[in-house]
Amino acid sequence: MRGYKTWIIMAACLAAAGCDLKPTGTAPPPTVVAVPVQSENKPADSAAAEAAAGAPAAAAPQVLSAEELADGWIALFDGKTLFGWQPHSKADWKVEDGAIVVTGGEKGLLCTSVQFSDSVLKADFKADKRTNSGIFLRTAPVVGKDDITTKCYELNIAPSDNPFPTASLVGRQKAKEVPESENWQSFEVTVDGPNVTVKLNGDEILAYEDPKPIGRGHIGLQLNEGRVAFKNIKLRPLHLESMFDGKSLAGWKSPPQSKSKFTVTPAGELNVKNGSGCLETEKSYGDFVMQLECISNKPELNSGIFFRSIPGQLMNGYESQIHNGFKNGDRTQPKDAGTGAIFRRTSARLVVPDDGKWFQKTIIADGPQMAVWVNGYQVTDWKDERKENENPRNGLRLEAGTIQIQGHDPTTDLSFRNLRIAELKK
Repeated sequence: MRGYKTWIIMAACLAAAGCDLKPTGTAPPPTVVAVPVQSENKPADSAAAEAAAGAPAAAAPQVLSAEELADGWIALFDGKTLFGWQPHSKADWKVEDGAIVVTGGEKGLLCTSVQFSDSVLKADFKADKRTNSGIFLRTAPVVGKDDITTKCYELNIAPSDNPFPTASLVGRQKAKEVPESENWQSFEVTVDGPNVTVKLNGDEILAYEDPKPIGRGHIGLQLNEGRVAFKNIKLRPLHLESMFDGKSLAGWKSPPQSKSKFTVTPAGELNVKNGSGCLETEKSYGDFVMQLECISNKPELNSGIFFRSIPGQLMNGYESQIHNGFKNGDRTQPKDAGTGAIFRRTSARLVVPDDGKWFQKTIIADGPQMAVWVNGYQVTDWKDERKENENPRNGLRLEAGTIQIQGHDPTTDLSFRNLRIAELKK
């Protein structure tokens, strides 16, 4: 009787944890934790039962709205850490009350690790009355006074008596005069080819055309003089071209050795089953920003997006992992590196998506620097510092290569949609 009751309790705990007691042949058996029975007529201790079942997983952070995700936005600041940013001077950059704050130290920039080309940037800022700061666009990490009109666009934050007050482009064009404020204000700036358009608090303040436009660069937050804070920093890449027409596999091909089956569903989605194998683009891409939506149709399936791949070879490229499993109900403990990882190189810092739900993914390859966002949240920031090699499995590859969608194994069943890409400008 005791053994029978113990089994019933274990079965209930495993069911609560989402475990299927039926063998599948494709996944390892669940780890069974014995739950002690206190007596024949008393239930198992509730705390022990909860420990056996595992605490429910915490919800993933929601840094953007569903509408923003659908429009292709990514968050450059998670509201809690400086992940994805790199300081280029000795200043006291820190996070306070959901904002990036700097008050003093060596003048300079806090920059995104990757560079951007054509894009829209939104950011809220709050500056003390005499603060002189700014947001640098398409910038090098370190710029001198003589570089302001050649190596970056400096969107100024400064008092009205400054030659280039708030919303001006320093050394290039003065903005319309606006009232000073020590409250939170918002920038929306579009940098599209040679054209820079600035909105302050929803009103267009400046429109500028650069006769010698800068192709790409980092986003930089400046410490110059005085306290300044930034929050709600988000970016939408522009001019991404569709990679999948929703009707056919035009523009894609499968290497002869691939065992995966790729089809277009009636809903216009790209589905992959079986493996191992891949579907690869006919075009090659070097430095780029790519966005897509994906759904894993069964629990903890394994797939990936390979890039800078050797054309015609199975998955000899960098792999942006797709695997939504995590351990101990803790999203910071990814299984198999986690969705958004650069597989075999760096794990995702957080497993954001859930199986059975569509999620968005953004991949940026910028020379040796690579970054991945999942549902707008940056999970990976990695620089390849290995020696150069034709095969990214073995070393740094800067040469352009194909994009490949992986079919990992016979259990594979994932779908993709809204695949689009833009190459970063020189």
